[in-house]
Amino acid sequence: MVRPKGLLTEVAGRGYRSVAQYRGSPLRSVLLCLVLLVPTLGSAQVPERIVAVGDVHGDFGQFTTILRQAAVIDDGNRWIGGRTILVQTGDVLDRGPDSRKVMELLMALESEAKRAGGRVHALIGNHEAMNVLGDLRYVSAGEYESFRSPNANALRDRAYRRLSDSTRRDDPEYRRLWETEHPLGWVEHRLAFEGNGRYGTWIRRHDAVLKVGDYLFLHGGIGPKYADRSAADLNREVREALTRPGVETTIADDPEGPLWYRGLATGGEAELAAHVEQVLSRFGVKHIVIGHTPTPGAILPRFEGRVILIDVGLSAAYGGPPAALVIENGVPAVLHRGSRLALPLDGDVVPYLRAAAALDPQPSRLKQLIDRLEGVAPVPPR
Repeated sequence: MVRPKGLLTEVAGRGYRSVAQYRGSPLRSVLLCLVLLVPTLGSAQVPERIVAVGDVHGDFGQFTTILRQAAVIDDGNRWIGGRTILVQTGDVLDRGPDSRKVMELLMALESEAKRAGGRVHALIGNHEAMNVLGDLRYVSAGEYESFRSPNANALRDRAYRRLSDSTRRDDPEYRRLWETEHPLGWVEHRLAFEGNGRYGTWIRRHDAVLKVGDYLFLHGGIGPKYADRSAADLNREVREALTRPGVETTIADDPEGPLWYRGLATGGEAELAAHVEQVLSRFGVKHIVIGHTPTPGAILPRFEGRVILIDVGLSAAYGGPPAALVIENGVPAVLHRGSRLALPLDGDVVPYLRAAAALDPQPSRLKQLIDRLEGVAPVPPR
C-alpha cells in the first residue's frame, strides 16, 4: 500500500484549528504513550449479554436499525442496553456516505454505555486503518461532503498551492484533475484522520482484537503468521502501525494480519482445522467472531461453530439485512431483521437459513446458498 505523507498542518493555516472545532467538538492532543496503554477487556467475568455487529460501511440507517432491534438504543439513539457489551468488529468507514455519523454515535454510546455498566467496543478494521494512513480509494463522494466546512474552497486552494506538482500548477487541465481527486471536504477529512485529528485519535485508542468470555472478536482473522501473538501484542502492533504513515508493510496491511486475513472465512475447513484449534487454544476461547468477508446475507458458522461470520453486507453498498450476533449467558443466537433465530453451530444450517430467508424481501438472496447446500442444480438463464 502506497501511503501519502501526512497532510502539512500549515495547509489549514493559523486561523483553522480543525473540522472538529467547526462541529463543536474540541480537538485534543493525545500522547502516543497514552494511546499504547489502552487495556484490553479482561474476561474474568462472563457478561450476561453481548451484541456483535459486523461491517457498517457508512450506512447509519441500517446500523441504528439493528441497534434498536437489539434493544441497545432507543428511538433517539440513546443507550438503553444496560450492562450489555456492544462489539462492532470494524469497517464502519467507506463505501457509504454516513461513516461520520456512525463514528459520532459510537463515541456517544461509549460513554453512555459505560455509565450504565455496559461497554461499547469499536474494533479497528482494515478500512479504519486505510483512512488513518491515507488510503482513500473507497471514500465516497457523500463522505467527503459530510466533512465539507464553510471554509472548504479556501482550504483546498491552500492545499493545491502546497501539495500539487509545482511544474504543472498553472495548467488548468492539471488543476481540474487534481480537484477531482481532492474534492471539497478532502482537506477537512485528512485533518480529522491524521495526527491528533478527532477520528484518527479515536481509532488509535481502540483494539483490533478483543476477548470477552469464550469469544474472540476481530475484524478479519488471524493467519498462521500471527498465531503465536497475544491479543496485547496484536493490539500494540496495530496501534503502532497506525502512527507510522509511509511505512510500506506493517501488520495493518499484512494479508495475514488481524485486519485483512480472510482464511477463516474462505479457506478450506479441513486444511485450516489445526490452525483454528491453535488460535482457540492460544487465546483460551471457544469461538472466533469475524467480519470483513461478506456472507450471502446471514450470519454463518464455520469450523463446527468455532468461527462465526457476522459481516452480512448490512450496508446499502452490499444490500444485506440488518443482523447481529446476540450472545446471552455464553449462548449465541442471531437477530435477523428483528427476529431471533437459533444459530446451529455444528449441525445442519439449512433450516436456519430457510427461517432467515423467510424474513427477507422475496426472493431472498439466501435462496442460492440454500439450493447449493441442498444440491439443487441452478436454473440456467433463458
